Amino acid sequence: MSSKILYAGFDEAGRGPLAGPVSAACVILPFDFPVEILNDSKKLSEKKRIAAEKIILEKACYGHAFIDHKKIDEINILQASLLAMKKACEAMLKKLPDWAVKNNIDLKEYVISGIADGTFIPDVMIECRAEPKADAKYPCVMAASIIAKNERDRYMIEMDKLYPEYGYAKHKGYPTKLHREICKKIGPSPIQRLSFNV
Repeated sequence: MSSKILYAGFDEAGRGPLAGPVSAACVILPFDFPVEILNDSKKLSEKKRIAAEKIILEKACYGHAFIDHKKIDEINILQASLLAMKKACEAMLKKLPDWAVKNNIDLKEYVISGIADGTFIPDVMIECRAEPKADAKYPCVMAASIIAKNERDRYMIEMDKLYPEYGYAKHKGYPTKLHREICKKIGPSPIQRLSFNV
């Protein structure tokens, strides 16, 4: 008898910013999930992303992880993104047995197949493939992109309270003209990625 498949979506947020962590999530959706609420996180308004996230957190099996700016500087942003995905997967797998029982899923009947957005595969304990633009095609990857982005945005808003002069609540650490000018004027903040060019 062939096994049925549970798809685990992987995505990250925050590869491009000059400051703060990279954020990644790994998500398995239940079969009855209302996929019409999902899209690539970059295509959803903040209001829709937050509304979708609430339902994802309520119904899905998920894991999330940050890799901080220091580790990014140490191992580079690509390796940090893949490490965040690995840690997110580990967090998701810890929750999986209880989630499966709650959703009447017998894990012995299933294999877990991972789909990572992009062209690189994280070093995870499950079978996984990488696919460019997966966050626009697969609901589980869309869900991961929503969690990764929302978690990172919240983190950067908290950092804005600590370092208000950098305007993190506005640009979330991305390389806007304002962000570059502030860094040149007053120097890097304590969460700046020093390996990135301002």
